[in-house]
Amino acid sequence: MNAKAPNAIDIYVGSRVRMRRLLLGFSQERLADQIGVTFQQVQKYEKGMNRIGASRLQKIAEVLAVPPSFFFQQDTAEPLSLDGLEPSETFDPVGEFLRSKEGLALNRAFLKITDPTVREKILSLVKAMAQAGERRDMTVEPANSETSAALDA
Repeated sequence: MNAKAPNAIDIYVGSRVRMRRLLLGFSQERLADQIGVTFQQVQKYEKGMNRIGASRLQKIAEVLAVPPSFFFQQDTAEPLSLDGLEPSETFDPVGEFLRSKEGLALNRAFLKITDPTVREKILSLVKAMAQAGERRDMTVEPANSETSAALDA
C-alpha cells in the first residue's frame, strides 16, 4: 500500500512555519516545547507530512509572533491562489534564498533595523546593485567574444 502524498497546501504552510522558525532562530525542539508536541511532529508539520489543525496553527502563530494568515500568504500584491503549490514545482529561488545561511543572516540583520528610511535606502541600494550587475552581465558577453576574436587574430 502506497503512503499518501502530502497535500500541496500542507507543504506550503509547513515551509512557511520552517521559514519563520529559522528566521527567529528557533530550533525544532524549542518550537515543539512551546506548542506541546515532539520535535518529530514539528518536522512532519514542516514537511507537510502531517496537517496542522486550526488550534495548533493558532498556537504556532502566537509562538512565532505572526498572524495565522502569515502561513498562507504568497505575494502580498496578488490574492492567495494555489498556482505554484504543486509538489512538482522544482525551484523557488526566494524560498531557497530564505532557507540559506546567507538569506537567514541578511533577513535577521535587516529586521533589526528599525528606521524605515534606512530600510528603504538599503532596499534601493540592493536594487541598484542588482540592476548594475544585470547591465554588466549584458555587456560582458559581447566584449568577451570580441576580445577572444582579437586574441585569435
